[in-house]
Amino acid sequence: MNERDSEQVAQMLIQRGHTITLQEHEADVVLLNTCSVRDLAEQKALGKMGMLRALSRDRPIVYGFLGCMAQSRGSTLLDEVAHLDLVVGTQKFHRVADYVEQALERKLAARFDDVRFSIVDVDEEEDSQGTIRDHVLSDRQVTAFVSIMQGCNMHCTFCIVPYTRGHERSRPLQEIVSEVNALVAKGVKEVTLLGQIVNLYGRHEFVSVDGKSPFVQLLAALQEVAGLERIRFTSPHPIGFRNDLIESFGRLPKLVEHIHLPLQSGSNRILKAMHRTYTAEKFVSLVDRIRSVSPNIAITTDIIVGYPGETDDDYARTRDLADKIGFDNAFIFKYSQRKDTPAAKMAQQLPDSVKEARNHDLLELINSWAKRRSEPYVGTEVEILCEGPSKTNSARLMGRTRGNKIVVFEGAPRHIGRLLKIRIDRSTGYTLYGEPVSQ
Repeated sequence: MNERDSEQVAQMLIQRGHTITLQEHEADVVLLNTCSVRDLAEQKALGKMGMLRALSRDRPIVYGFLGCMAQSRGSTLLDEVAHLDLVVGTQKFHRVADYVEQALERKLAARFDDVRFSIVDVDEEEDSQGTIRDHVLSDRQVTAFVSIMQGCNMHCTFCIVPYTRGHERSRPLQEIVSEVNALVAKGVKEVTLLGQIVNLYGRHEFVSVDGKSPFVQLLAALQEVAGLERIRFTSPHPIGFRNDLIESFGRLPKLVEHIHLPLQSGSNRILKAMHRTYTAEKFVSLVDRIRSVSPNIAITTDIIVGYPGETDDDYARTRDLADKIGFDNAFIFKYSQRKDTPAAKMAQQLPDSVKEARNHDLLELINSWAKRRSEPYVGTEVEILCEGPSKTNSARLMGRTRGNKIVVFEGAPRHIGRLLKIRIDRSTGYTLYGEPVSQ
C-alpha cells in the first residue's frame, strides 16, 4: 500500500516538472512515506530523516514525512525533527505536490534565513480513496498495484491502521476497471488489487448481485479485460471469504492460485482478545474449503507472536496450527505496542526475549514448510510472468508463478514481459531456479 501511495506522489511531482534521482545528494526534495504497524518502522524513518539533514548544508531542501506515522504523530514530528518541512497524512497524498512547491518557494525566498516554514495536513478528506489512481511505469513493466479502497473498520486490538487510514471506503467498480484497462494498454499483464481488507471491498457502498459480493463482481469484471493475464489481491480477512469468493478460484481463470490469509494466532483465547472474529477451527475449515476448490493453491499468512498474555500453551496452539496447515510462507511479527490501541494498555506485556524466542522457533517451522512446498516443483515445468532482472543478481531474470513462487533463470531481454515455461532444476525453499523451455 505504501509503495502504491508513493508512486502516486512521484507521478504528481513528475507532472510538475520534477525528476526522480536515485542519488540522495542530488535531491532537492526528500519525502519519506512512513509505516506505523510496528515501532521499528517509525524508528527507522526518524533515524533516516536525521541522517538526511546533512544534505541541506549547501542549498535549501524540502524534507517531508508522509503516510501513517505522519497521520499518527502530526505536528509533534516538527518538535522531534528540527529540519522537517512537511507532515502529510494518509488522506492527503494528492496534496503533496502543491505543498512541495509552496515549501520550495518559501525556502528559496528566505535564502537560508532562520525563519521556519512548515505544513502539517493530517485532516480527513472525503473521497480520498479515489485519489490514488496514477502510475509511474518503468520500461517494460508488466505488473502493477491498483488501490481499490482505503481504511478499515475491524479495529483489531493490536492494530493502529484504523486510526491512521480511517474508516473503510471504496472506489466505484467501473473507475477501477478503467484504470486497469489503461494499465494493460501500456503493457501491464498482472495487477494486484490493494485494500486494508481488500475482500470487503464495496460492502457499504454497493449491493450484492445474484449472490455475488461487490468484490467478486469486481473480479469478474476484470476477468473480461482483454490483455490482462493475472489478477492478485491483498490483504484480505478470513471473514470476507464467502462461498462466492471461494468459488471464484474455480471459475475465473485469471485469478491466480495464491491467497494471503492472515491467521495472527492459533489460540482461540488470543484470537478473541485480538477481536479477530473467527476461531482456529473456522480458519482450518476455511483453508479446507479453499483447497477443495483449488487443490494446488499457495496459501501464505501473517502471524503475531508475543501478544499480551500469550502463554506457552497459546503459542503451542499457534505453532501446531501452522504446522497442520503447512503455509507456503508467512510473515511473522513480534508484537509491538502501538499508541492508542487496546492491546497497548493490556497487562501481561511479554518481554522481548520471549517474543524473540517464539519468533525464531516459528520461523524455523515456516522455513521447513516452504522447502516442502517448493521441492515438488523440481523437475517440472511452470508458467511464469517474467518481470525483469533478479534483485539479487542482475545478470539473471526473475518471474513469478501463478502461486507467487519466485523463479530465477538465465534469460534474454526478449523474455521480459512474457509468459514463459520454465523447467525447474533446483529449489532453495523460497526461490526456484531453472531454464526456459524451448518454444
